[in-house]
Amino acid sequence: MKLKFIIDKEYDRKMAKAFGFPKETLAKIDLLYKTSLPYLESTKKLYQKSWNEINDKFSKYIERVTGYKWFYPKYECVVSVIHGGISNWGTAPKIVRHWKENPYFMRRITAHELILSHYFEIYKRHYKNEGLRDGQVWALAEIAAFALTSLTPEVKEFWSWNTEYYTNHNYPHIVEIQNKLKIAFLKRKDFDEYIRRGISLVKKHPKMNPNGK
Repeated sequence: MKLKFIIDKEYDRKMAKAFGFPKETLAKIDLLYKTSLPYLESTKKLYQKSWNEINDKFSKYIERVTGYKWFYPKYECVVSVIHGGISNWGTAPKIVRHWKENPYFMRRITAHELILSHYFEIYKRHYKNEGLRDGQVWALAEIAAFALTSLTPEVKEFWSWNTEYYTNHNYPHIVEIQNKLKIAFLKRKDFDEYIRRGISLVKKHPKMNPNGK
């Protein structure tokens, strides 16, 4: 798997509309691109250079731990003037990341978004008969991304300064399941066992938001 950082104003705008950004913000997108484009280009290059240092090892790491090869050979990451991070729910190999980050610090969240996309594809292709709602799949994908970016020795090669298994995030309704799945991840025989445990937990959880976020 190779990740390429790109600039795509129209996709940035499309995602802003999809996420319900106010009209005032949407109206500023053209101005933001006009005034920031040279710096976006520089950021894109810095992000690409930093990511290239870990791309191959990270790609192989995810394939080995999950037991699934990447479903696309190439992924794109739109360097955004608005969004912190967006993954694609298994419909295209494309993610989004904000441009205002240190090129090394950005690695973990970029990886997180890629893992979300990978998990969605795994579910869609191998577990869709489980009948989970989109929000339930999203919750399990988020939790898996937290695990795969923190709970293995390999991640210290990629972002040694940022390996916490975060639970103080913006999604408090997933924390109970997240804590249980930490144990399941560490004791797993394989990733499919971990997936099945997550599916069982999310089906039983009475407060799981069916709309995900």
